[in-house]
Amino acid sequence: MALKIRSNLDELLAEKKHRPFDYPYEPWAYYQEWNKVLFLHWKLPVETLRKLVPSKLILDTFHGDAYVSLVAFTMQKARPEYLPAIKCISDFGELNIRTYVEMENKKGVYFLNIEAEKTLSALLAKTMSGLPYEKSDIQKSGFLYKNHNKKKGFYLETEFEPKDQITNKSELDKWLTERYCLYLEDGDGIFRYDIHHREWDLQNVEIKQLKLHYRIGDMELTNSPNFVHYSKGVQVLAWKRTRLFL
Repeated sequence: MALKIRSNLDELLAEKKHRPFDYPYEPWAYYQEWNKVLFLHWKLPVETLRKLVPSKLILDTFHGDAYVSLVAFTMQKARPEYLPAIKCISDFGELNIRTYVEMENKKGVYFLNIEAEKTLSALLAKTMSGLPYEKSDIQKSGFLYKNHNKKKGFYLETEFEPKDQITNKSELDKWLTERYCLYLEDGDGIFRYDIHHREWDLQNVEIKQLKLHYRIGDMELTNSPNFVHYSKGVQVLAWKRTRLFL
């Protein structure tokens, strides 16, 4: 079984023609799966998002427009390389709010907020990664997603239906989803986590109902998104973080 898993991950590593830049030469450190993924994307004023991103990071834009995305999914089988996944910790609902940044010619994402379904999972993820995980009340049943962060007053309730696969992705489809690193400000430093997965298989989505409220700084998400995507998911390899000397 271990040899089969290793073989599957070697095949995953070998599929990299879709990447805009190569992954690190060092061995990967973490494995996880992002499954049943709903992407909601909003176009927002550049000045609104610029205030929420560390000044050392370049705010990435698409034809001059800035975007923020809410990504709701099920994290599964999260584990360090040489340890098994423990379902009660490794599997949980997650919801993050991200925007798009660039540094050293590597386009990535920057998280404005991250919520996890389980208290212990949120604590371990925050401790191990430094990312701003926090516990929230997340419920998922089929294609009905609910979240309520009582501490911050954030909430999401949506029901949706995945439709046909997107066979000819637009430039924007790829720009919003094909990101192979994330950036983190920790103390006085900026760090990058490199990740690898196969190219996203995306589907169109019909949003049947949507109620949400997220307010971070001057950014307020209450209306319908400009674009939506759905994916059954990807297997993900992640490397230890690298400090950027800026």
